[in-house]
Amino acid sequence: MRVNIASPQIGKEEIKAVTDVMKSGMLAQGPKVKEFEEKFAKFIGVKYAIATSSGTTALEVALRAYGIGSGDEVITTPFTFIASANSILYTGAKPIFVDIDEETFNIDPEKIEKAITKKTKAIMPVHLYGQSCDMTKIMAIAKKHKLVVIEDACQSHGSEWKNKKVGSFGTGAFSLYPTKNMTTGEGGMITTDSKEVYDQANLIRAHGSRIKYYHDILGYNYRMTDLEGAIGIEQLKKLNKFNAQRIKNAKFLNKNLSKIQGIIVPEAAKEAPPRIDKRQRVEAGKHVYHQYTVRITPEFNLSRDEVLEKLTKAGIGTAVFYPLPLNEQEVYKNLGYKANTPIAKKISGEVLSLPVHPGLKQKDLEYIVKTFENF
Repeated sequence: MRVNIASPQIGKEEIKAVTDVMKSGMLAQGPKVKEFEEKFAKFIGVKYAIATSSGTTALEVALRAYGIGSGDEVITTPFTFIASANSILYTGAKPIFVDIDEETFNIDPEKIEKAITKKTKAIMPVHLYGQSCDMTKIMAIAKKHKLVVIEDACQSHGSEWKNKKVGSFGTGAFSLYPTKNMTTGEGGMITTDSKEVYDQANLIRAHGSRIKYYHDILGYNYRMTDLEGAIGIEQLKKLNKFNAQRIKNAKFLNKNLSKIQGIIVPEAAKEAPPRIDKRQRVEAGKHVYHQYTVRITPEFNLSRDEVLEKLTKAGIGTAVFYPLPLNEQEVYKNLGYKANTPIAKKISGEVLSLPVHPGLKQKDLEYIVKTFENF
């Protein structure tokens, strides 16, 4: 039996949409991209959306739209895909790594303020695996210190914090890579309520040009094609259904895997309301499970890597997202970064992602659980 860790859900609607664009002859950025931007902005609950060539370029353009560059610092997490921090480096700014919360795997808001300096210009929280960061605390810190918030929502399409979608608190950046909750093949999207950011991002992604062949600033070719835009329009229609199935699959896995000693299953983020004991926390986040990530702790009778090997032999697709914090990656060590994020280090040795995508059948989920029970 084979259970893939990811499976892009492409239907006849997407195929027809692409065929229609090909027949139209308008293959580059055009009306379909514009339509996709408008519909995506409405879905997130913001005024504007700007489509780009990838989630990485969406992050970079968002940073550049705020004028972030050489000499600036941007606070972010070390436990994420490297594009999060690299997008900061691309602008000439410096990523400042703050350790994570052990339960959510997201940046720990309690540690952000200590990392703020005179050079700090922005905070880049990463909504990892489909799980929202604590945006109440992060936005309060940003407001207090007059900092920009660039939300890396590349893995969290439809995720929410207190019934408000991620990507609508600050300026958001989404990836539309094939493994994400919705896809355009490749592609990204910036979301914002700022007309100034919208105008600047449009310039940056298209060679700094408002009028063809007249260039106001140094820009880049970071545009999305109408082929991708057409896919995105159809995928967006299905996103709520996709997410609902991911949540349903995750609940089944949670119910069954949580019975096994040594496995910690993911849950939606919680917070302690004012004047309430932290143990009486209430659910505040909507987890859309881009990845279903468990922790294999020392109480389990196998190591994380041993579990991964056995699952792979059993035909179950698994992956480690991510095996090494960014500040311990060779590229960042060469830039002078030193390891000072013990929680991220610990979690990177325990996390294991299992299939949760909407294409899974009930027999697939049962097979995953049964395989763990056999261990």
